[in-house]
Formats: sequence, structure tokens, C-alpha cells
Amino acid sequence: MKQIIQHLRSGDTTLDNIPPPQVKRGALLIRTTRSLVSLGTERMLVEFGKAGLIEKARQQPDKVKMVLDKIRAEGLLPTLEAVFSKLEQPLPLGYCNVGVVTEIGAGVTEFRVGDRVASNGPHAEYVCVPQNLVAKIPDNVSDEEAAFTVIGAIGLQGIRLSEPTFGETVVVTGLGLIGLLTAQLLLANGCRVVGIDLDADKCRLAAAWGVHTVNPAQGQDPVHSVLEYTRGVGADAVIITASAKTNDIVSQAARMSRKRGRIVLVGVVGLELSRAEFYEKELRFQVSCSYGPGRYDDDYEQKGIDYPLPFVRWTEKRNFEAVLHALASGAIRVEDMISERVPLEDYRQIYGSIGQSKSIASILEYDSAQQATTQAGAEPVDIKNPSTPSATPHSAFRIPHSAFETPHSEFRIPHSLGLLGAGNFTKMTLLPALKGSGAEIRHIASSGGVSGAALAKKFGIPNSTTDYRDLLNDPVLGAVLITTRHGSHAHFVTEALRAGKHVFVEKPLALNREQLDRILEAHREHPESSVMVGFNRRFSPHIRAIRQALGEQPGPLNLVATMNAGAIPPGAWVHDLESGGGRILGEACHYIDLCTYLTGSRVVSVCMNAMGPDAPLNTDNASILLRYANGSNAVVNYFANGSRAYSKERVEVYTRERTWVMDNFRETRAYGVKGFKTLRTRMDKGHKAQFHGYVQFLKTGKGDMIPMDELVNTTLASFAALESYQQGRWVAV
Repeated sequence: MKQIIQHLRSGDTTLDNIPPPQVKRGALLIRTTRSLVSLGTERMLVEFGKAGLIEKARQQPDKVKMVLDKIRAEGLLPTLEAVFSKLEQPLPLGYCNVGVVTEIGAGVTEFRVGDRVASNGPHAEYVCVPQNLVAKIPDNVSDEEAAFTVIGAIGLQGIRLSEPTFGETVVVTGLGLIGLLTAQLLLANGCRVVGIDLDADKCRLAAAWGVHTVNPAQGQDPVHSVLEYTRGVGADAVIITASAKTNDIVSQAARMSRKRGRIVLVGVVGLELSRAEFYEKELRFQVSCSYGPGRYDDDYEQKGIDYPLPFVRWTEKRNFEAVLHALASGAIRVEDMISERVPLEDYRQIYGSIGQSKSIASILEYDSAQQATTQAGAEPVDIKNPSTPSATPHSAFRIPHSAFETPHSEFRIPHSLGLLGAGNFTKMTLLPALKGSGAEIRHIASSGGVSGAALAKKFGIPNSTTDYRDLLNDPVLGAVLITTRHGSHAHFVTEALRAGKHVFVEKPLALNREQLDRILEAHREHPESSVMVGFNRRFSPHIRAIRQALGEQPGPLNLVATMNAGAIPPGAWVHDLESGGGRILGEACHYIDLCTYLTGSRVVSVCMNAMGPDAPLNTDNASILLRYANGSNAVVNYFANGSRAYSKERVEVYTRERTWVMDNFRETRAYGVKGFKTLRTRMDKGHKAQFHGYVQFLKTGKGDMIPMDELVNTTLASFAALESYQQGRWVAV
């Protein structure tokens, strides 16, 4: 299918051919008929992409501080590689989509195949959208009109926060697309509306609806005009829908407001507020968040958990429905705002000159006669987080999902790889580390298709897909490398083993004993298929040097391994026990494996303590004590409350009056160890050695693989850590 993509590093806006998305649980697959270009928002993204590196940095000063901290902790070159890789990430454009439902995900009961719907899907021929971000279109509303639903909801949310009442005077600063829709909705609410804009055409359009307009470009003073219009009282509320860097807009809003007035920011403007202007009038200022309550809440948007209507009357979906009702009743009219209608293939008519465009609303038209081919009976699975092997009760039809043809071969190639997952780890670590390994990468699968297609193009991978079964059904493929979200690992490992493939999975192997048991059962059924977990740190030259110095029989050791992991937002998926398992299961397991490697033994019991008396099970501030069969003791500290300027990882080994200190995989020093020279390298966490060794194993059957019983022991030890914390005691492994 075709989709419009913005490339932030080069600034190019392209129409790319990518695999269509698979329907997910709780979501709908929609064939697009129309989409609306949000010229304000999309102009900012396009112009940001075209800006140079220095200008990009100026626009994001908070990111600059993060980069500087990363340079201090990890070095210049790794930081630059991370920054450039981030800028290369393709960005889908658009969020005002209209189309026809073609497939229903499991758990969706409100919609049917064939329903016309509006959603926040991007500019793409097919989109997969969670049900709480989709609304049915009334019969008397055209697809073209319905394309204004989502952008209208942004304005509507700003109105709700300003709490206007019948007869109040409300100023709308900025008569772009959102501002014009906001003005119409306010008029429908019985308000007196003042619109401010520098564009005479937009002012004339608003005036035709009954808006009192002010154009500063024609010498009209906004503050004086509003005070004059309200007979000296001032505006009851000001809704700012403009996009500008100046602080004057907020200052003007304060000065034109009545005492105890309300100011709501929907757009993007400078926010250096004058205390005096707000203090004297006791003004209320609030920033509006997109479409309404539920935005950026994964429970609401991704998991479909609705807020109860008696307590949250207007969610983002209910705002969508309210805008559609206003369109159906004629309370708002959008025909006059449409500046151009452009076929999708001619997208450059819009984006080629978007920086200078005077358009209000541009409509992209899709081929309404397009029909997808089908594979009857197929049951898509969400790559990121499958809940069951069968994610939908049926499939109405299946869209072709491969962007390239698969090269023909009659024989299985052991070192032929399929990548399942196209996120940051795959892009920034796995694929660069595989260079020069001799691996033949045949497939890459991603849930949405965009990231996978981009990586396929960059790294010359012949097949990009959104259906992981393409990998399992390829008779040539020797191994599947899994880098999806943690909650999906066990499912995909099990499926790949049953398909007779070797499996490499990024940590963790599983999130609970039931998942681990399923993997072990599949492995017993297919012993010819190996399992490898991405515990890369044991392959670092720093850890290898310590292990070699310890000798074949390390004997009892004391180890202290500290990960200064840094905090991540509480809403991040890794904290979710179902999707990510929490950072102890999902990340601290790295250091359990590292300690196991250095001791040459197995964990026999575990005790974990977390910071604070009531720390949750998904805590990321904890200390784990490990007792080994050979008498070794290890402490794994996983902390999220340290400074990012300090080294992220540190390992200390103590034995027989000898000590090794490894600092951030850049330097290892030894004390009391004859012949051990200080080792200094670029940051090397062992990824390249791990993947090159794995490919060598696939080719020859020989290599430095982690024994299966060791992988199981580490996994059980991570389970025991959480069990210990819950029960307040040592837990045997």
C-alpha cells in the first residue's frame, strides 16, 4: 500500500510503498477514502525535517541536555550514532482519516465490516486504529465532511476547557483550520465570537459566519478591538489556536480578558508569562491536550478501557462523535474551508510548497474502487503484544503484505535470518551489529509496516511484512530473531520453535513460569531448534577479560553489579506487567546472566528488596541478592533515581585479594592482579561479538552459545526476585 512519510534527517516527504498493517486485538482495519492534511501541524513537522542540525537543536533545547548527558556517560561517537539513527526514523504524517472498516479485531463489538468511520489514522491506503479512536459516520455526512472530525475535536476540547456559557464573548486567536472550526462550534454554543488573524481571506470567511474579526495586518489593535467590542468588559475566554514563537499572543490574551477570565492554549506559542498581567485579573490559564481525555493513556487508547461516562462525560472518542453530530445537524459547515482536493499520488501538490501555502484545508483522495486481495480464514496477530495465537474470530479478507518478492531456493539456509520487530533496538543495535557477520537477512516484520519497510530499504532486506507467519512459513529461513515487546516473546519463541526454526530472542525469555513452560515444551518437541537469549554483556571484551583472568574454576566470588538505568515515564510500556513485565524482569535479568557467567555457577536462591515501604511490583529501584551453588554471592543494583551524567553500568569483582572494576564497558581496571593491563575501548557491550558468534553457530553448529539450562536458570532467578519481594524472604530457584 502507499503511505505518506516524513524523513526528519533529510527533510524529504515521500509516498512510500509499505506492507499494510495487520488488524490487532481491540482495533479496526480501515480502507481509507479521504484524509485531511492538517497544514499547521504537518507544516511544523516538514519544516523541522528540512532544518539543519543546529536549528533542530535550537528548537529542542531539552533534547540537547539529554544528548550532552549521554555524551558524558557513553562518549561522543555512540551518542552521535544514536542521534542520527533517531533522526532517520520515518514519521507517518496525518491524523484525520476517513474510510471503510474492512476487518475487525478481537474484542471489538461496536463496529461491523462495511461501516464508514472517522479516525486519527495517518495518510495511508490502509490504517489499523484502536476502537476508542474511531467513530461511526452518520449517513448524511459525506466522507469529505467527516475528514474534519479529528481536527474539529481538537478545537472542541479547547472549548470544553474554556467552559463557555450562552452569551459569553470568546476570542479565537488564529483562524487556521482549528481556529475556524472552533469559531463555528462556539457560535453553535450561543457565544459571541471574536476571531483574530493576519490573513484577510480567513477573516472574511469567518465574518461570513457571524464572527467579529480583527486583522492586525490591517492596523487593527487586537486588545483595543476586543475591549471596544465588549464595551470595556473584556473577553470571558480566549482560545489560542495560533502557531507562533512570540510571547506577545499570550500577553495580548491576558490584556484583552476580563477579570477572572479564562485562557486556553490549543496551538503552539511562546509561554513566557507576565505575572502582573495574570495576577491583577486572577486569570486562569490552561493548555489543552489534543482530542480530549484519554489522549496518550495506553489503557484507554490501546487497551480499549473506556472512562465511565458519568464521571468523564467527554472523552476523545465522544468528542469525535460530537463533532460528527454537529456536521450532521448543519451546526458547522466545512465546504467553504476546503482549498484543494488532490489524489494521493499527487501529494507533492500539497507538501511541495507547504511552507508557503495559504490553503486552509487540503483533502487527499484515495481510489475508492481499490479492493484488497484476500486469504480467507487467516487470523492476524498483534506483533507487539499478542494475547492469543488467534487475535480475531475471523478475517473478512487479507491484504497482500509483502512489499518485495521472496528469492526462490529449494534448501534451507541455516544462517538465513528473519527479523521479527523493527523498533529502536533492531535499527540502532541489531542490524549494525550484524554487518560483516555473513548473515543473510531475508525478512523483517513490523506491526505497522512503516519502520520495517524503512529498515528493509536501508539495509537491503528483500522482504518487509506485517505478518510474522511469512517468516515461519519460509522453508529457506533458518532462524528467527525476535525483538518485539517483552510480553510477546514467549508466544513468538514457541511459534518459531514449532515451525522448526532456530530462535534468538532479546531478553527476557518469558515473563512468567507458564510462558517458560510452553517454551520448554516446544523445545522438547523440536530439540533440533536452538534457543538463544540476547544476554550480550557476557560477550563484551571487558567481561571476557575478567572471566579469562579468573581462570577455569573461578571459585567463590563477591560481585557487585550496578545499573544506573535512569528513570523512564511511568506510562511507558516496559512498566506494564503484561506488556513489559517491569524493568526487573525485562532488564535486570541482563545482570543476573552476567553474574552467572563470571561465577561459572548457577543461582540457587534469591532475595530482593526495593526502595520505599510500598514500592510496586514493577519497581525500578531495587537490590537483588544472588546465592550461587559454588558459594559465590552477587548483588545486582538496579536503580532509576541516579544522575544520567554518571556511568550507566559498573561491575566489581572481588576474590582472593584481587579486584576488578569495569566502568560502563569502556574501561576495566584490576587491583592485585599480576599481568592484567587496564583495558580501554569504545563503549562495547558485546552486541557485535554476540551476533557474529550466533551467525557462526548457525553456519557450523559450533559457537559460544549460552546453554539452555543456564538460560532457564537466569529466567527462573528473575521470577524468584519478584516472588522474594512479594513474600519478604529468600526464594529457592
